[in-house]
This record gives sequence, structure tokens and C-alpha cells, in this order.
Amino acid sequence: MAEMVESRDSNTGGHIKRTSEVVHIFADRLMSCKEKFGLTKEFLQLVVKAAPMHDLGKVAIDDVVLRKPGKYTDEEYAEMKRHSAEGARIVESILQGVEDESFVAVARNVAYYHHEKWNGKGYPTGKSETEIPIEARIMALADVFDALVSKRCYEGAFSYDEAFQIIGESLGQQFDPELGKVFIECRAELEAFYNENR
Repeated sequence: MAEMVESRDSNTGGHIKRTSEVVHIFADRLMSCKEKFGLTKEFLQLVVKAAPMHDLGKVAIDDVVLRKPGKYTDEEYAEMKRHSAEGARIVESILQGVEDESFVAVARNVAYYHHEKWNGKGYPTGKSETEIPIEARIMALADVFDALVSKRCYEGAFSYDEAFQIIGESLGQQFDPELGKVFIECRAELEAFYNENR
């Protein structure tokens, strides 16, 4: 399913695979401080497993919008924002009957809430702070980081320095400030991964 999304979306080729590895790197770092966030090894493994599903909702987005090689109009952006709710619906549908209900919940939350913001100005529900499931807060950092450091058809990639500065300045606004500090600690591993895979 993830590969099908990527085959349709000319703006984010490879995005799902890269963000999945970013979540894996991030989860490995979170293991060393999991008690601080109330996490378990098993939960973090579910988040890593669910990461490739975060953008499945893009299969429901009109090709004219999905493949547009430039900035969106307000109407096009509203259409694109539908992908998070659509993703949650698709995840629930394809995972129907899966015995591991915890995995289904994590995968749904990753798809549905990964565009929410710490300050409540995200979508689709406007949740804020710890109202946003932690798996989605983890995914949000990986998602935005990949968007920043990857070249898109309508804009170039930011340098690592610029990307980490943007992430740092967005802690407490867009991102969970405590999770974000741990994410920034992953810089060496993230740079090594991107240097080998772009």
C-alpha cells in the first residue's frame, strides 16, 4: 500500500521509506529514556511498524492535487488535508480482523493525527499538546524533517543545519518540546542515513 501511494505522488517519492527509517532511528534513541515518556519497547516497536502507513490516505486524493508540481491554492490544500482522515479510515479497513488491537490503534493514530501541532493549530481536529497521541507526535517530527531535507519538485532541500534549526525553533509550537529535544539528539544518525540514501 505504501509503495502504491509513492507511485502516485510525484512530490514525495521515497518519503514513506525514509520517514519509516527516521522513526526507527528516533525510536531507538527514545528507548534510552522511555520511562520519562511512559513508553515501552513494545509500544515503540508498534510505532516503527505503523510508520509506513502514515500517508496511506493520499490514495484518496485527486491526482490533479497530489501530482501538482507547485504550491497549493486554498482549495487544493483543503483537498490535500483530507489525507489524514482518509488514512485513518483506510488503516482501519485494511487492518480489520487483525488480532493485535494495539497495533491497529497506533497505526490509525499515526495516520490520523500526524499533522496536528503542539499549539493546536494543526489538522484535522486541532488537538494540542498531550491530547495528540504520542505516536503521532513522534511521526510528526520524522515527517517534517524528511520534508525539510529532501528535494521536492517545487523547492530545494534545506541543509541539515537549517533543518535542525527549524525543528528547534518549532519546539513548543509545532512539536512536542521534550520529544523534539530527543529527536535533535539523533542528528548524527539521521545525517548518516540521509548521506547514504539521497
